[in-house]
Amino acid sequence: MKSLVTDIRLQFNKSHQPELVLVLSLSPQQAQEGVQELKEVLGKGKRLQAEIKQYRKRRSLDANAYCWVLCQKIAEVIGSTKELVYQNFIRDVGQFEIIPIRDDAVDRWIRNWQSKGLGWYAEILSDSKIEGYKNVISYFGSSVYDSGEMSVLINEIVNQCHELGIETKPEEEIKSLIESWGRK
Repeated sequence: MKSLVTDIRLQFNKSHQPELVLVLSLSPQQAQEGVQELKEVLGKGKRLQAEIKQYRKRRSLDANAYCWVLCQKIAEVIGSTKELVYQNFIRDVGQFEIIPIRDDAVDRWIRNWQSKGLGWYAEILSDSKIEGYKNVISYFGSSVYDSGEMSVLINEIVNQCHELGIETKPEEEIKSLIESWGRK
């Protein structure tokens, strides 16, 4: 179950265990169905995990489409493909994790990671401090970026366009797009 939270309250039950009460942006029917599904999971002896975090508006499809339009324009000027241009931007300014991977599992890790999409790139960075492991830098594709991360990517692409003399949307439109992504 996923929902925006409009209010939150902490209370304690008779056993002095904390209970978190959330007011959700769901209809009564959606809430009942969601709670029923969760109770069924608990009834099977399985555990649930909850994470509550600040809401960030996801990037818009317009942002993604604009990203690809600009990558195509850059590719035409430099004699490359939009896919390679995109991947280079992901490596330059994208989100990543450095993960120690056992030496004998590195190739499979990289293959599996990169199978998620064009922006999902991984490569060996260095030997790990852990014997028998390599540090693999694993970049996330923009499909999982929030609006702030996507705006960094778009701004970098726009800057490259300006350096290459490629026309982009007016600065006001780009600023408006970024603001509509919820960037603070």
